[in-house]
Amino acid sequence: MNMSSHRLGGHFARKLKHGLCFYRARRLKSSTTFAHSQIINYSRSNNSDEFDSSIPDFNDTRAAYAPKTNMQLLRAALVFKLCNISFLVEHADRLQNLSRRILGGIITDKLLKATVFGHFCAGEDEQSIRPTLSTLQNYGVGGILDYAAESDSETRKPYKSSHTTSLSYNTAGKVYDYESEATCDQHVEVFQSCIRSVQEVSPGGFAAIKVTALGNPKLLERISIIITEAKNLFAKLDKKRTGRITREEFEQGYRSFFSDDDERVKDLIDYLDYKNSGHVDYVTWSKRITPKEIPRLIATCREVGPLAHSSPTDEELELIDAMSQRAHKIAEEAVRCKTRLLVDAEQARFQPAIDNLVLELQQTYNAMDKTNAPIVFNTYQCYRKGELDCIRADLQRSDRYNYHFGAKLVRGAYMESERARAKEMEYPSPIYDTIDQTHQCYNDAVEFLLKQRKEESYKSLEIVCATHNQESIEKAIKLMSNLGIDKQNGTISFAQLLGMSDNLTFKLGGLGYQAYKYVPYGKVDEVTPYLIRRAQENSAMLGNSKRELEFLKNEIMRRFSAIRL
Repeated sequence: MNMSSHRLGGHFARKLKHGLCFYRARRLKSSTTFAHSQIINYSRSNNSDEFDSSIPDFNDTRAAYAPKTNMQLLRAALVFKLCNISFLVEHADRLQNLSRRILGGIITDKLLKATVFGHFCAGEDEQSIRPTLSTLQNYGVGGILDYAAESDSETRKPYKSSHTTSLSYNTAGKVYDYESEATCDQHVEVFQSCIRSVQEVSPGGFAAIKVTALGNPKLLERISIIITEAKNLFAKLDKKRTGRITREEFEQGYRSFFSDDDERVKDLIDYLDYKNSGHVDYVTWSKRITPKEIPRLIATCREVGPLAHSSPTDEELELIDAMSQRAHKIAEEAVRCKTRLLVDAEQARFQPAIDNLVLELQQTYNAMDKTNAPIVFNTYQCYRKGELDCIRADLQRSDRYNYHFGAKLVRGAYMESERARAKEMEYPSPIYDTIDQTHQCYNDAVEFLLKQRKEESYKSLEIVCATHNQESIEKAIKLMSNLGIDKQNGTISFAQLLGMSDNLTFKLGGLGYQAYKYVPYGKVDEVTPYLIRRAQENSAMLGNSKRELEFLKNEIMRRFSAIRL
């Protein structure tokens, strides 16, 4: 320890002695009351009177903060103290903009580097993040690299297309405001560079990507509408709500909407009847009736309805193809570098399009005849109603089309904006009404997938439990023990954000579990909107950080008490 650290330690100890920084350690409460946005639970579960020896001690602050220097601990305490001030969290965007106007960009960036950015981000580029990744590896923790420059329809600089596209079924055309295709291509290069960095500094790790960086978010919204209307059409044909229709039922229902001749109807049913089973089911329907197929499908519709109105234009089909090509380039680089790819979930209005693209990538790059384990992972947001049904359908799809299933499970980061949009647009909220429902969905999803892992068809199934919720992690560990799942065989990994829940990550890594930190990086001014969004959308990450602060105070007390002794 250098001299400045000794002086700091002595000063801190004197302040403790004289009561200026008085802190009285409190027993952790056995239960925690949650607001809906509160998803972090540090207290050990007390659902059983018997102590379960398979559950790690997540209250061990020595293990949690072993990688941190004294100065890093003090900075973390300062950051979480600031994050408990609701005014700062709620007005962070305005305050940082005000700072840039008054103090200038250079001073503002230095202040952020010394506080929030320095704590939650690893650096600005591939070189500056290496020390953080090296430290993680030394403590048995891998890295999930995320170039965290924000890319969203509301924040990106618009670019107007040169023409308005008229739709044959729509009374009005659509005008797209989007960044140039060259900018989207640059995003591909950034993601490819991120993948190569994982290969170099964190072999066997993950890279994270956002689909909204690969194309126009408005296009993603349009694709999602198309997919949703195609799903609604199947629901109209599936009168028994079983997800499976006989050929005869399909033909009868189909003819009520379309005026195809007999030969075309037979060809369509043959195309949709998986392995001549005598049925058409939703898994095959959703796989084969893609947005590209819609124009041909609606050519013979009897009346203009929602599906016809949603049909993509020629311009949109070109943009869809360009976005798909970008995603394939990234996946190809991931395969070449043997780096696993996590595709982030985003807002509900984009998600059907994102899911559709990820399923396309998974069938290509997770194919069982090409790899022994999943390369591409989709992300499932368990605060969304019906998400467990989506997981079941996607798992069944992976078995049918012979590719490895890879999933990242999160609770969700867009709760506030999703509710606000649903209220504004006057449609039912897509997310659960209570946090308990979200917890239940998350835990049920983990249990379902781990149990499926024991089935012969899903021996290569892998999941990433991306959560700060201690109870969910404990449930998963207990289930692993009951099912005889080896913690090192790659079936399940645990991940938390850099700078958050170190008591979980480093304890798991130290005990040999597959543990990871989600490592954001990028230029300060580019990453700041990302940090602000996370703060405002998910107060559990930054705002409600009292538990983090309590753990930090315990460790600071322990260290400086040791110095005094």
